[in-house]
Amino acid sequence: MSLNLTTRLPPRALLSQATRAGHRSPRGASYLTKDVPIRQFWRNSQRSAQAAQAEHLVHDATNLGQLDGKPAKHVAVNIDGDPRIFDTVFLRDSCTCPRCVDPDSRQKLFQTSDIPQDLEGACRTVVDREKGWMVEVVWKNDIPGYGAEHRTRHSIDWLRRALTTELELRGGVRSDERVLWDREKITNNNKWVDYKDYMAEDEVLFDALSHLNKYGLLFLKNVPESEESVVDIAGRIGTLKNTFYGRTWDVKSKPNAENIAYTHQFLGLHMDLLYTSNPPHLQLLHSLRARSPGGESLFSDSFEAAHSLHHSSAFHFRTLCTFPVTYHYHHPTHHYHHTRPTIELFAYPKYSEPTNLAIRHINWSPPFQGPFEARIGGENQTALRNYLAAANAFEKLLSAEENLYEYRLEEGDCVIFDNRRVLHARRAFDASKGERWLKGAYVDDDVFFSKLRVLEERYEGRWIADGVVRHAVK
Repeated sequence: MSLNLTTRLPPRALLSQATRAGHRSPRGASYLTKDVPIRQFWRNSQRSAQAAQAEHLVHDATNLGQLDGKPAKHVAVNIDGDPRIFDTVFLRDSCTCPRCVDPDSRQKLFQTSDIPQDLEGACRTVVDREKGWMVEVVWKNDIPGYGAEHRTRHSIDWLRRALTTELELRGGVRSDERVLWDREKITNNNKWVDYKDYMAEDEVLFDALSHLNKYGLLFLKNVPESEESVVDIAGRIGTLKNTFYGRTWDVKSKPNAENIAYTHQFLGLHMDLLYTSNPPHLQLLHSLRARSPGGESLFSDSFEAAHSLHHSSAFHFRTLCTFPVTYHYHHPTHHYHHTRPTIELFAYPKYSEPTNLAIRHINWSPPFQGPFEARIGGENQTALRNYLAAANAFEKLLSAEENLYEYRLEEGDCVIFDNRRVLHARRAFDASKGERWLKGAYVDDDVFFSKLRVLEERYEGRWIADGVVRHAVK
């Protein structure tokens, strides 16, 4: 019996339809999986008549794509009352049965390119005790090596999420939880986390990383006096980033320093390692010694400055999005070189909405800037002069007193900040009157967001990637 747009079956009839035909999976289990009796399933689900009507899941106007109809290249599935069309290639490629995805590694056991061009499918609705209503597809012209018994199942929740994700990616909609801040806002909203709680409790870690993702700045207190403490702190997030500075590194004043950070001089607002292809996402600095006068740390939210610049001069903003700036680290044993614009945007930004500029990264590191290599001259070329004006306006916003958060790291403090967003600086200090020693480490963006997504899914039932929220589904 086929379902169409006008069919209305009572709940028991609908459930019976999914099971009475006597179809079996390759292992002999009923389509009403886990061997759940229909009466028990109905008693447990307690679906209303209206809800039952919404479970006419598989249909289209001609009944194509059903087991008792002609196999087709597209299948219509009722999702929230509307028939939504899915290409059978997508449904086949997304199959998660044990023959298609290894149960242990969760890695794909076939290639998308293996799917035949003439693939077609016929499908029906089935009921799973854990996942509820599902669509099951029987294949015609399946991938070579897969027999006629192969089936693909997808829950309605998963199909709904797939549609939502596609629409939001296509439309450029972004979920952005970041909070822009000036000195007053970060002073009121800053977060201090106890080291022991951070290390021992996943809920505390999730709260800390969520705050770090929103504000780009986080402080830990009562950190043990050990050179390995920064390793332990970063290790709660994931693998440390190893650079030519080492897995960890020391910020101390020393003669003939290869980096201005290793001096006692004032160090202006900057970001680290912009001369590499993938600069670190997080920087951690643990204060082991803070016995010299001065040396206060300064932080500025470059995203806030970029939004302010866009509001005051869209022309300056666009200039910083397009003008190439070269960064380098050129020494006898290391030679790094990379060119990037000051402001990097995500795809599909909505420039008409100043609150949704879709800023991905800011690149600002004057101490490590190399000579410009493009758009550098000619009396009729104005690009460099335009960049100079835009950079000057941007720097004034970055270093404005009302936008700077100042804090002197005491012994036992550790600061973690987003190196692609929050600029950091340091006031000069008197190295002759005491030791100042910070232990540093980096963490990459992939590592940070992986940990954040794991915790988001565990505690909030959702996770975010590419600016789109994915709700956890079975």
